[in-house]
Amino acid sequence: MLDALFRTDAVREIFSDAGRLQGMLDFEAALARAAARAGLIPEAVVADIESECRAELFDIGALARGAESAGNTAIPMVKALTARVEARNADAARYVHWGATSQDAMDTGLMLQLRAALDVLDADTAALSDALANLAKKHRRTPVAGRTWLQQAAPITFGLKAAGWLAAIERHRMRLQELRARALALQFGGAAGTLAALGNRGPDVANALAADLGLPLPDLPWHAHRDRVAEVATTLGLLVGSLGKIAKDVALSMQTEVGEAFEPAGDGRGGSSTMPHKRNPVSAAVVLSAATRVPALVSIMLSAMVQEHERGLGNWHAEWETLPEICSLASGALAHVVQMVEGLTVDAVRMRDNLDITHGLVLAEAASAALAPKLGREAAHRVVEEACRAAVEQRKHLRDILGKDSRVTAHLGVADLDRLFEPENYLGVAERLVDGVLERRGQRVPPRQ
Repeated sequence: MLDALFRTDAVREIFSDAGRLQGMLDFEAALARAAARAGLIPEAVVADIESECRAELFDIGALARGAESAGNTAIPMVKALTARVEARNADAARYVHWGATSQDAMDTGLMLQLRAALDVLDADTAALSDALANLAKKHRRTPVAGRTWLQQAAPITFGLKAAGWLAAIERHRMRLQELRARALALQFGGAAGTLAALGNRGPDVANALAADLGLPLPDLPWHAHRDRVAEVATTLGLLVGSLGKIAKDVALSMQTEVGEAFEPAGDGRGGSSTMPHKRNPVSAAVVLSAATRVPALVSIMLSAMVQEHERGLGNWHAEWETLPEICSLASGALAHVVQMVEGLTVDAVRMRDNLDITHGLVLAEAASAALAPKLGREAAHRVVEEACRAAVEQRKHLRDILGKDSRVTAHLGVADLDRLFEPENYLGVAERLVDGVLERRGQRVPPRQ
């Protein structure tokens, strides 16, 4: 019941039981072709092996029961595949899984799954980047309260906030592109990583196998060196963290007392079972759930890197469910943020109104900065700080308090104070910063795979 809420159909299918099985079977079919090209097995048996390498032909329940006693999923898979091939051609069955070990099938199958998952993530991060770029451009001059420690600080623009989200997502897009070159690699080493069962033809088979599957050929088998899969986990952990930041900002903006930006509305979306007026941040809740869960899963992947000698005991097993869960949660969170940003409702009027709720305190820094060249920074800060306290105590606008202080009026006239207390006049270089992010994005947008 929860899969549709937290995961996407595409990545859920990639890491389903059938997806895991098909990844291993794709390895077995490619291995047969590679071994035949190297002259190690008869070319005539390849078709019989290939024809049985389809997940829908297997009883996954029976394979699961076999894994319970075998210790991994590849052993019962190889037995079942061999039996199926034998029913077609007894001679061909002799050459199933030729020269490989269980971990070769499982790790390479995982690499194929990860490649497909990264394709989905690449497309969705590109869509999110587009949506954020549009948001930043549209609101590059829309003033909104900047908030630090959950308190109003100084005015910024909503476009600048969106540009901050965008810049982070662009960094993640580059990380995902770089990740492919390092993390995706063939796993093929045989029992202990020497390919001894293939004699001196091991490198030939490995080269042919890598080319067939479209995976890079590593310097050597990496059975117990798990930095590749750990990097996938940590990179997705970073991505989910940034998605969580966007979700947190939007959720806070949706608070009744703030009301500045809202997730898209829809029939049955964000409602309450008892309160008809509610418009809950549903997507934000899902994304924040992922941002809570994924770091702990990443820590498992990092802990699992410490493996014994040439093949890990238990720590390798810890990866099997953990990494797919990270990928699935990341994909689900990303899809929710894409939907959130593409349909985000921005209330620019409420943003402007909220800048006035402190009665000028949000522009205290602007007043201090204007007085600093006349009084000195410390003295100017002290004068405005005293005025802020008086404004709060007397429930008056800060501009009125400053307008009656001779230390201020000696240097700032009525027109000067009026200008200082217009938020649009204290946005610094916000527009330039937004434009810079948009320009750099246009220069380095990575190609979609």
